[in-house]
Amino acid sequence: MFKIIKAIYHNGKQYIPDLRNVKLRPPFRGRPEISTAKVDEQALAKICPTGAIGTNPISIDLGKCAFCGECAFAFPEKIKFTQDYRTSSNIREDLIIKEGETNPIRVDSNSIRNEVKKIFGKSLKLRQVSAGGDNSCEWELGAAGNANFDMSRYGIEFTASPRHSDGIVVTGPITENMAEPLRIAYDAIPEPKLFILCGIDAISGGLFADSQAIDRSILNDIKVDLYIPGNPSHPLTIVNAILDLTRNSNK
Repeated sequence: MFKIIKAIYHNGKQYIPDLRNVKLRPPFRGRPEISTAKVDEQALAKICPTGAIGTNPISIDLGKCAFCGECAFAFPEKIKFTQDYRTSSNIREDLIIKEGETNPIRVDSNSIRNEVKKIFGKSLKLRQVSAGGDNSCEWELGAAGNANFDMSRYGIEFTASPRHSDGIVVTGPITENMAEPLRIAYDAIPEPKLFILCGIDAISGGLFADSQAIDRSILNDIKVDLYIPGNPSHPLTIVNAILDLTRNSNK
């Protein structure tokens, strides 16, 4: 018992009491801000390995952004990354940040299906499907349930079977080999159900967007309920995104 008390005294609390109001510090990179400073737009756009930077005006698509920070290193007067980890949305276009914009990104409550908060507001069971992922987002999804973040305190848990789930969290660019298993898993979940894309590979294909080895046709006929950016997505981004979608407040 003395050793346990000593460890608690030395290490402090191993859990984060309030996941909704955590303050992160650098070097964490969250929501970027783009100033109105004049720069070589073409040179800036060429820096991005995933094609996330648009021009005229300069914009950053968080559905493609790897948060590598190379753009901010090369053009610090133009781009800076804040420590705002709440970067998720249920509207794909809202992930695109334009120069001069400083507004936070939030889930649009008006676009959420009525049954989502009514049914999943207090308990949500999810099945995670790695559709060709590199295991980075998968690790962070696992971390969201560890002693530090403990998303189960909000009733959010992962299950082993899609038949016991309320929705699917997809990671990876959706390879040809995983396209059919993903469809089978999604079809096995009873209605109503959620479809969540976690990480830039799942949202846009990421670095593999132009690969002939991926098959993203499932996205043509399934409505995406939530986009969670990141490469990989941070546990705080993941948990807050799900809470914003399923709870009554996302302020």
